[in-house]
Amino acid sequence: MKVGIYGQYYKGEAVSYIEILLNTLAKKGIDVVIEKNFYNLIKINNLPEKEYATFKDYTDLDNSIEVLLTVGGDGTFLRAVTYVRDLNIPVLGINIGRLGFLATIQKENIPEAIDLLLTKQYEVNERSLLTVSTNYKNTDLSEINFALNEISVSRRNTTSMVTVETYLDDEYLTSYWADGLIVATPTGSTGYSLSCGGPVITPQTKSLVLTPIAPHNLNARPLVIPDNTHIKLKIIAREKQALLSLDSRITTVESNTEIFIKKAAFTLKTIQLSQQTFLKTLREKLLWGEDKRN
Repeated sequence: MKVGIYGQYYKGEAVSYIEILLNTLAKKGIDVVIEKNFYNLIKINNLPEKEYATFKDYTDLDNSIEVLLTVGGDGTFLRAVTYVRDLNIPVLGINIGRLGFLATIQKENIPEAIDLLLTKQYEVNERSLLTVSTNYKNTDLSEINFALNEISVSRRNTTSMVTVETYLDDEYLTSYWADGLIVATPTGSTGYSLSCGGPVITPQTKSLVLTPIAPHNLNARPLVIPDNTHIKLKIIAREKQALLSLDSRITTVESNTEIFIKKAAFTLKTIQLSQQTFLKTLREKLLWGEDKRN
């Protein structure tokens, strides 16, 4: 078996858990390739007892890698998607961050998780992604124009709201007068969208959700739509520019830009170990149904 490892940060208690991960993989005879920048970080601590092969970007990966392990939190998991893209390499996240909604393997359970992986006690689930384009060439979107969680538009360098004219399959829906608008996948429904009042959507549901950010028109509510809907947004702002974000990546667009969003032609494969389901994650991470009186 061959696995890839990707991480962004390497400090504090993470050191000991990285050591546990590498030692566990070595004992199991698993081939390992590590993202180059992350490898350089862990080498500072003289942690690896041997040299490892590395990869630098998407072009260095292929289907010989059976699983990509992410080490960090949900942000690290999202960033790893830019390496995997459409290669169909399943991703499994080890949580050394805080919430860990996407990175479901707790750091204390690394050896057990590797055992489950080796014995194939898991399911591979497919997560939908979004792609975005604009009515003029945006170099920031020329290569990585997709997102797993959400695509959002919002105000930039101003306290003034923006107007987001919204069209679904070329039919006008409404103009959101707000701090911005989020278009989220089911995966992203438990992220930024949820914090803005959006609903939780189970991962395999074929839908998207439009969630306004602090809308001034109080009758504006989150809207769930089919995931084959083509969305067009037109941003009207007092400032010359507005922000366009794809998960954790941000670029700017000019006011009056038309933005086109649709479901991506490819999916992301994620690994769900037999001991961890989405509903269990809801209960554990969001304290779903918790009642302190009982």
